[in-house]
Amino acid sequence: MSYNLLKGKRGIIFGALNEKSIAWQVAERAYEEGARFVLSNTETALRFGDTNKLAKKCKAEVIAADATNMDELEDLFKATMEKFGGKIDFILHSIAMSMNVRKSLAYDELNYDYFIKTIDISALSFHKVLQTARKLDAISDWGSVLAVSYVAAQRTLYRYNDMADAKAILESIARSFGYIYGRDKKIRINTLSQSPTPTTAGSGVKGFDGLVDFTERMSPLGNATAKECADFCVVLFSDLSRKITMQNIYHDGGFSSMGMSERAMIQYNKSLEVDELVNRITGMNEEGDK
Repeated sequence: MSYNLLKGKRGIIFGALNEKSIAWQVAERAYEEGARFVLSNTETALRFGDTNKLAKKCKAEVIAADATNMDELEDLFKATMEKFGGKIDFILHSIAMSMNVRKSLAYDELNYDYFIKTIDISALSFHKVLQTARKLDAISDWGSVLAVSYVAAQRTLYRYNDMADAKAILESIARSFGYIYGRDKKIRINTLSQSPTPTTAGSGVKGFDGLVDFTERMSPLGNATAKECADFCVVLFSDLSRKITMQNIYHDGGFSSMGMSERAMIQYNKSLEVDELVNRITGMNEEGDK
């Protein structure tokens, strides 16, 4: 169902790779709500992804840009403003990557070259996007900028590794730039802390299915899907959220406020029972060997 929440609004959406991408779902919902936008990703991602399929569906233009490269970002913003004949109203930053996570390197054994790349792609790119937009005065007054984050910015989660540091920096950038942009242009900047979502990148991480199952058991409302995330992003882009800025908003079914749920405790107790049974059998076998 469409409510025309974004009718007449124009924007840039970073990070739509394929139908599993949060950015892809956001683009579809934004289009349904009347928005026009440019889709952007790196040249490599555009070659291997399905972004052109999305662009055709949403009648959007695709402009390649590496969000870590200031020159390419400037070209992107200029081309977008030329296309729309003026400023834009919203930006979605849905960009993240860690080779340390992909290679399952432990946090106390990080490859620092990978680490620096993680920070640059997953966090500093957000600062570069905002800095470039401000330099070009590319965002309309009362515009909205949103970046996708995760609860690991505040909590330690097994295997999330240096991505947790990147998300913490991402959220700090939103607060710092949110003050400046809000003070001068009434532009709001927020981060959305989404449930673990089975995107192409996330699904490839070892142990991801276990994390999704755990958070599903812990969250009273269950995990938020990519489509549900897209619904909320549309609200944050719309004029219905004009006074929300500098916030990290949890969109996770309540997970971030939980300590232990009944479902998680039941599953944990089952694992204890299995461990006890294994120990008994092992003890009996050892006794028999004697």
